[in-house]
Amino acid sequence: MRRTTRARTGLSALLVAGSLGLGAAPAGAAPEPTPSPLPLNALNTQVERQLGTDSAGTYLDRATGKLVVTVTTDAAAERVRAAGATPKRVQRSAARLEAVMAALESRAKITGTSWGIDPRTNQIAVEADESVSARDLARLHRVADSLDGAVRITRIPGTFHREVAGGDAIYGGGYRCSAAFNVSAGSNRYFVTAGHCTNLSANWAAASGGPAIGVREGTSFPTNDYGIVRYTDGSAPSGHVNLYNGSYQDITSAADAVVGQSIQKSGSTTKVTSGTVTAVNVTVNYSDGPVYNMVRTTACSAGGDSGGAHFAGSVALGIHSGSSGCTGTNGSAIHQPVREALAAYGVNVY
Repeated sequence: MRRTTRARTGLSALLVAGSLGLGAAPAGAAPEPTPSPLPLNALNTQVERQLGTDSAGTYLDRATGKLVVTVTTDAAAERVRAAGATPKRVQRSAARLEAVMAALESRAKITGTSWGIDPRTNQIAVEADESVSARDLARLHRVADSLDGAVRITRIPGTFHREVAGGDAIYGGGYRCSAAFNVSAGSNRYFVTAGHCTNLSANWAAASGGPAIGVREGTSFPTNDYGIVRYTDGSAPSGHVNLYNGSYQDITSAADAVVGQSIQKSGSTTKVTSGTVTAVNVTVNYSDGPVYNMVRTTACSAGGDSGGAHFAGSVALGIHSGSSGCTGTNGSAIHQPVREALAAYGVNVY
């Protein structure tokens, strides 16, 4: 998978609301006001907290606009309905899917592959890029065949690898990357970007050869793919992302992406592209080390987009890590969930 680098940008996409139903008011009583439905990401977070391992994953039903929660018991299904989402009984539990991924990790950890949970099919969705040899692909299939139909393998074009390009955006160590989101802690201002970018340099500029605007204060890659740079030029930039059309999207909150959700990616090479979330809890086996608990989308990207923003409307979702390329309008892009990075550094979007 190619990790792509470049500048920060954003797109607007409306969050689909989950539904919260109320019973009829008693005869003669004034009707109670109906509370606004929770936005998709907020409802997903609430359900995940309530169910934990009693759910094997959630996804957005694009036909109905409702959050679907996979469960293995009737009791869990009732709790899902009470929360305002739609339950779906499935065969494999969260523990079973985690065991399948552990088997892939121990028996089929091959450079050029990635895998993650697709709750829509209650399977682990594996991608193998063009660098995976016929011999390794056969080994991958043997492991998959031993896991009782829990694994789906797809061959994809391109290769998963890190790609840093030159251009306009954020520059450090002779490389160009994209910034994702401006964040703050107290009076200090920072931006977050990809860790494989902040590994490259301590000082970052807004133009090639220009003066430094910030200094690296944290970096994590591989295993994770996030880093943070503190502004040192006295600036206090706005908390929005560039849409590359003369306008900007304000970012007001952060959440974890949901399978089936529409997202947008903004980076300084391919600018703004759109896609859909296809898997979560994804492991990507880059040539220079694996990353874990990532999110896979169909957004297109290219060299220079690394560190850019994945978002839905005003909600920050992720930091662009890499991709295996793009065919037409269909890509296979990976992002680092931004909430993990915010928690690691004790910062917030604003």
